[in-house]
Amino acid sequence: MDGLGPSDPYVEPLTPAGGVSTVELPDPFVDPVRTKFPKWPLVIGGLLLLAGIFVFVAGRVNLPYYALAPGPAYDVDDFVTLAADVDNDDGELFFLTVSLDEINALEYLSGLFDESVTIRPREEIRPAGVSQDALRLQNLTLMEQSKQDAIFVALSHLGYDVTLEGSGALITEIMIDSAADGVLEPNDIIVEINGVGVEFADDVVDLVSGLGVGEELTMTFERMVGEDEVERRTITVVLGPHIDDPNRGMVGVILTNSDVVADYPVDIVIDSQNIGGPSAGLMFALQIIDLLTEEDLARGYRVAGTGTINESGEVGPIGGVQQKVFGAIDAGAEFMLVPAANYEDAIEVSGDDIQVVSIAQLGDALAFFESLS
Repeated sequence: MDGLGPSDPYVEPLTPAGGVSTVELPDPFVDPVRTKFPKWPLVIGGLLLLAGIFVFVAGRVNLPYYALAPGPAYDVDDFVTLAADVDNDDGELFFLTVSLDEINALEYLSGLFDESVTIRPREEIRPAGVSQDALRLQNLTLMEQSKQDAIFVALSHLGYDVTLEGSGALITEIMIDSAADGVLEPNDIIVEINGVGVEFADDVVDLVSGLGVGEELTMTFERMVGEDEVERRTITVVLGPHIDDPNRGMVGVILTNSDVVADYPVDIVIDSQNIGGPSAGLMFALQIIDLLTEEDLARGYRVAGTGTINESGEVGPIGGVQQKVFGAIDAGAEFMLVPAANYEDAIEVSGDDIQVVSIAQLGDALAFFESLS
């Protein structure tokens, strides 16, 4: 052991006589002091907790937006009845609806990824100064008028002598900062615009729709100034920007019909079941014609449709046409009738799932049905 000491690099271990030296080393894979746990369950748990908090909060934060989504497609035969027992409906006619709801943050995000949903700012659907009740009343009024117009047009087409008369457009609410604000008042009845008589609320829409911002119109209206005294006034109104299009003119009033007188030689009842809006007018008129003629109008096909109709039989544009296309497809319709003004928007989403037919007036719809085999 000469020359060996504590600092020498190697020292032979002492072994018992006749034996072999062994040294037990600790297991390199086991830490007797610390045990490590994987971190990914904690990360996933934290993310799930955050997601849950987000969903909880987002579901309770209302946003100033409305979502337009496909609504139910209704069989028109369930809504239109005649006093006589009539059964002439081998095919099926449907009118289409749109679901319109104010949304929260979660519904807003969901709508961004759903092609069948359109999100619109609240002021475009319900302008400032217009209550939800007033908007609902206007839509119900438009439905009532569309039913009267449908009966009038259908019976006139079939040669019946019919009467439908209105006494003006009744103002129910005024939009804040609109052309009408401070000039017109609720309960005023508009009876004339630019020298043209007004019988119904949609007459006002027709007369104003072609005018631009800043244009003037002359309006005559009636106002109650005493308990039994009515005063007729004529004013000039400068149109402001429309809520949907800043280049279009708008008066800024919510309207309903004043008194309406209808005289029909056929007892027809249309039960709209608390559904609002004017866009079922075309399909109501077609259903009445179908019931009062021998031949099945739809020829055994499932035909959905939408569009306003006036006393002249003209079919006008409607809102939410793309949502209604999806609704027609879901209902299994083979054809969809749409106003000519909405045709381009409709075919953008129709694809090969349904055949879209452009309709400008009642005669176009009847000619389409005649073309079916």
